[in-house]
Formats: sequence, C-alpha cells, structure tokens
Amino acid sequence: MNRTTLSVLAAAAALAAVTGLAALTTPAASGDDTGQAAARLPVERTSLVCPAPSTSDIADTSYTSFTPVTRGTGSGGTARLRAATETGTETGGSGAGDTGAGKDGKDGKGSGESGGRTAAVPALQPKQPGTPVTDDTSGGDAPALIGTADGRLAPGWTVQETTDTAAGTGRGLLGVTCAAPDTEFWFPGAGTAAGRSDYLHLTNPDDSAAVVDVKLYGKDGALKSTLGDGITVAPHAAERILLSTLTDEQQDDLTVHVSARSGRVGAAVQSLDDRLGGDWLAASADPASSLVLPGIPKDATSVRLIAFTPADADADLKVRLASPSGPITPAGHETLHVKGGTTTAVDLGDITRGEAGSLVLTPTDRSVPVVAALRVVRGKAGKQETAFIPATRAVGTRATSAGNSAKGSTLSLAALNPDPGTGGGTATVKVTASAGSEGGTPVSKTYTIKAGTTEDLTPPVPAGLKGTYALTVEHLSGVPVYAARTLAVTEGGVPAFTVQTLPDDRGTVTVPKAEEDLSVLQR
Repeated sequence: MNRTTLSVLAAAAALAAVTGLAALTTPAASGDDTGQAAARLPVERTSLVCPAPSTSDIADTSYTSFTPVTRGTGSGGTARLRAATETGTETGGSGAGDTGAGKDGKDGKGSGESGGRTAAVPALQPKQPGTPVTDDTSGGDAPALIGTADGRLAPGWTVQETTDTAAGTGRGLLGVTCAAPDTEFWFPGAGTAAGRSDYLHLTNPDDSAAVVDVKLYGKDGALKSTLGDGITVAPHAAERILLSTLTDEQQDDLTVHVSARSGRVGAAVQSLDDRLGGDWLAASADPASSLVLPGIPKDATSVRLIAFTPADADADLKVRLASPSGPITPAGHETLHVKGGTTTAVDLGDITRGEAGSLVLTPTDRSVPVVAALRVVRGKAGKQETAFIPATRAVGTRATSAGNSAKGSTLSLAALNPDPGTGGGTATVKVTASAGSEGGTPVSKTYTIKAGTTEDLTPPVPAGLKGTYALTVEHLSGVPVYAARTLAVTEGGVPAFTVQTLPDDRGTVTVPKAEEDLSVLQR
C-alpha cells in the first residue's frame, strides 16, 4: 500500500468522523430482517399557525391545545404560542406581547406602543401529552398566533380555535384547526358576492419575509387582478385581505389559490355572510382525481358543491353519497363537469335527507386533478348557519380533534375503498377520549365501519369529565377511513355549528435504517 492510498484512507476516516457519514443498508436475504426495515418514529418538532379569530367586540374565542400520547418519545418537550404582528390594512397596527416581529424585537413592531391591536396571547402551557389545556379571550383584539412544539409534545400536536359571535355579519360558531405553514393552498368555496365578506388570512412564522401570489378563479376562469401579485408578509407577521378588494367582480363561488414565491405561510379563509352566518374555510386537500368530503350533517337543509381543476383539461366526475346504508347516487346530480381552469358550483339541496353522509368524487373516465369543498347550511330562513367541508386526506395512522364538549360533538366516520370499483370490506377504528382539561379519565371504544358507508357517532366521553376533551381516531385495519368532527350549539333558535375534517396528524415519520459504511469511499 503506497502513501497516496494511506493518505486517501486517512482523509476518508477523518471525513466520516466529522460528518457522521452513513449509507442505507440492504436487508439480509434470509433470516429475521425486521430490524433492517424502515421504522416509524415520532416527529421531534411541529409548527402551527392560527389565524386572528375575529374583529367583533362581542366575539368569544376559546383555544384548546392537545398532544396525544405517542410511543417512543422522550421525557422532555415544550409547546408554545406567540402572537404575530398584524400588518393587514383591515386590522391595522401591530400586535403586542412577545410577538417577536424581529429576532431582537428592535423593529418597533409587537411592542404595543404603536396603537395597534393588543395581543391577547392565550395562556396555553401543556405539561404532558394526553391532557388538553384551554384558554379563552373576548373581543376583537386577539391576534394571529404562531406555535411550535418539540420533544414529546410535538407528535400530533393540535390546536383548536373556536369563536362564538352572537350577532352581526358572520354570526354563529366559527371553528378552525390551526394548520402547518406551507407554500401552496387551494380554497374552493370563497366568494365576493354582495352580502359576503370573505377574508384571506396569511401568517408568516419564519424569520424572513414571504412573498405570496393570490389568484381568484370564477365561473369563467381567472379573474383579472394584479393586486394579488407579490404580496409581502413580513417575518412573524399576519396579513388580513378582504377578497373583494382584489377584484371588481362579484361572484358567489370562487376558488382562491395561494402560492408562495419565497418563504412559507399559514393560510385560511374566513367567510362571513349577512344572512347565513359564517365559518372558516380550511384548505382543500391537494388536487387529485378522486376526493372525499366527509361529515355532512344529517339535518343539512342546503349543500352546495364547489369544485375547480387547475388542469388545462376538463374533469368529469361521478358524484356519490356514502350514506349509513351504502353508496347513493343523488338524483339529478349523477355527474359533475368541471371546465379546465374554472370554478363550477352545483346546489345539491338536502342531499342527506336526514341521514349522515360523505360526498365522494371519482373520475368518470380519465383522471384530472381537482379540488373541492362543500358549503353546508342548517336551519330555516331567518335562522340559518353556515359551515364548510373541504376535501380531505384519510385518517391514515391517526387523527386528532381538540375542543370537544360533553354535548354537541358529533364524530363522522366514512370507510371508503380507494378503488371505487372495489366492493365489500370493513374498517376498524379506535376512538379515544382524552382526559378532560379540568379533570376526567380517558376512555376508548372500537368501531367497525362497513365499506362504502358513513356513520355519525356520539363520541365517547371521559369518565368524570370536567372541561373539554380531545378525540384521537386511530385506523387499526381495513379500508381507508375519512373523518370529520362537528360542534353544534343552538343560540336564539339559530343552529350554530362548525365542521373540522380530521386528516392524518402526521405525528410520525418513516426513518430508513442506516449505518456508517466507509466502503462507499472506495467504490
């Protein structure tokens, strides 16, 4: 062996020691190779963004923070929410408290000295997984929130924001699950028609500015506007944009597309109606050829489907309702044609006819990606309320819902085969009610759902419940399951309600088996 070879090997050894060089290993050809398989491990950090709940002086907002118990986590961990600086023209000014508009707080924002909104940051300090913590605020000064959780409080961390507004535009119950920041969002179901005030909330959780484009698509395609191009969201700040200021066109059914040129944001649409109340419109699942919209209340008096395809090609979709007895084809609405680049809406009426249901959209022929949402109305004329149900991902391994009470909570579970031509089968689901925020003992129950059906369940309630509690839905076996949770109260004869879908909480990730292998340096 010459000096050159020795020098190369010495350098390689040093490099491996400094960088921790690793290579994927190949499982053994025989024997027990389970130790070599990729493992699912708990995530170590989770980020969430909550939009500013309301500008109404009579709004009451509750926050619930919850992390389900996850195997394999360590003993430490924290979860914290802080206020974002409000820079939008609709709210004006800046936040207060520990907003951290800059790393050192030296940019003059977030100090509360500029006459802006007062940052009423909820005092949510969870100490351990499995027990929710809650806090309340009143009035219209609550800011958008930026949250991070790490350690054992990170896997599946969920924050629910629920606002009760007794009167005014958008009165009713408005609920949203605080979501992870991202670079792209689709919101079918927004509007700029007379009587509606729809706001796009953008929140930047990071240390650098985000630049965002907002496009509106109506029945004839993209609406002409340059005001949505290149919107800058400052670091640790929030923007609140009235959609009707981006266009002169008044349309009932629009699709909002949010895409970040740089950075990332949290995004949600708050839809407020003079007559029909309001709710939060969460982002639809990513464009796909088949979509599921679970949890239509059985007493819905009006259901409106809004769909959009970003593709150049048209989409033709089969429309099916997964009812408690099986799939049903709505009379007169067997199919839906969506022209490429346009938003299409159809009124499905009282499609559920007194039974639980989930809407299923599948291609009639070729696969064209679409996004979709439902606008659901309950109640009679003069006393009606609205909620939105976007297309969602399956429960996957586990989904989490916070902010449930002993009365007024409904869990909707739909077992649906990914292949619409596949029949039969069941899904087994375990539902766990956590301890209460002020006391109570967790309880679990297992359900079996027949494929192609939807079941509305009164979820289990913790023994000796005090306060609110969280639900954890675990898919144990069988066909995929889609889920939604409805919160409902009656105020002055108005059936106020809000619906949140329950996609996989992404509390675990797949980590391949790896080990050092210096031989790669000689190949």
